Amino acid sequence: MNQLLNNKTKSTFSGHDSFQCRNLWLKKGYDYVKSGKSFNDNDSVVVLGVGKNMVSSIRFWMKAFGILEANDELTEISHWIFDEEKGFDPYLEDEATLWILHYLLVKGEFATTYSLIFNFLRKEKIEFTRDNYVQFVQRVIGNQNENTLNTDFNVFVRMYLSNNGASKDKEDNLMELLNELRLVESYKSEKKQFYVIENQERTQIPEEVLLFSIMNSGGFDISVNLKSLESDYNSVGNIFAISRYGLLNKILALVEKYDFLIFNDQAGIKELQFRRKPTAFEILKYYYEG
Repeated sequence: MNQLLNNKTKSTFSGHDSFQCRNLWLKKGYDYVKSGKSFNDNDSVVVLGVGKNMVSSIRFWMKAFGILEANDELTEISHWIFDEEKGFDPYLEDEATLWILHYLLVKGEFATTYSLIFNFLRKEKIEFTRDNYVQFVQRVIGNQNENTLNTDFNVFVRMYLSNNGASKDKEDNLMELLNELRLVESYKSEKKQFYVIENQERTQIPEEVLLFSIMNSGGFDISVNLKSLESDYNSVGNIFAISRYGLLNKILALVEKYDFLIFNDQAGIKELQFRRKPTAFEILKYYYEG
């Protein structure tokens, strides 16, 4: 929790204008910026083909997903994903890319809610409500507008949960960016809506997605402890809500596949060790080109 409190002044719960990020927005925004256009241009609404508030929302989500720097420059990962010539998955056709975007969203902390929920709230309350979320934020950060927090939580829900046709807007029903991941579950009891993010084996996540995330996060030399991978702040265990069994299985699969990796289990200490450390982007190449 100390990491969260240290970033207290950087907390952001607004900026999306109540829109969740839709499937094509990141690609659309990437192409727009790469063409030399600015979100402040007078014709941004016409060129992007969305409303004025959606222009601001696209810019917000590009920053939240690590596609755009604070100065509106495109990031390295943006080119690896969205470039028409060298991008691995410009139209997000591989679910692995959605897992990577989820990782970038939580790890980047630009949109504070996602780091709070995946690192802390879901552990404090296995089943939580919107009110639980608001109370949690007010307790650990404080002095936040309650309506803003309610709206931000609603956007989080729409990002990860399909509304199952509840909306009359076909685009709303089809375009939730991360609902395919099925990370968040929901049920209603006694007129309250509860949300659950439970640690699971996550067999559907490619091992390389976890290895990319480990290398991208860094913070270690030639070995990293399994416990750290499982439960540290912004660890792959927290971000992907993966169980220890699932994490261990993926590490063993990676060791079997790549000779630069070693799994060491001695005296009760389990570590992933590196004969050499590839870059995070090398790992992407192994997955998408292999």
